[in-house]
Amino acid sequence: MGIDELTNRINYLYKKSKEEGLTGEEKAEQQELRQKYIDNVKRNFRAQLDTIKKV
Repeated sequence: MGIDELTNRINYLYKKSKEEGLTGEEKAEQQELRQKYIDNVKRNFRAQLDTIKKV
């Protein structure tokens, strides 16, 4: 699942949670997707930091 698909699904589940609520399975999926997103952001940030050279 690409980052765009991931964010679209997270946003869909958030909107659904506000409008009608989520099932237990959807809540678990939402937590899993959010964690994947956070892990991806951390990994990308770490990669950027690793490319910085001291002057």
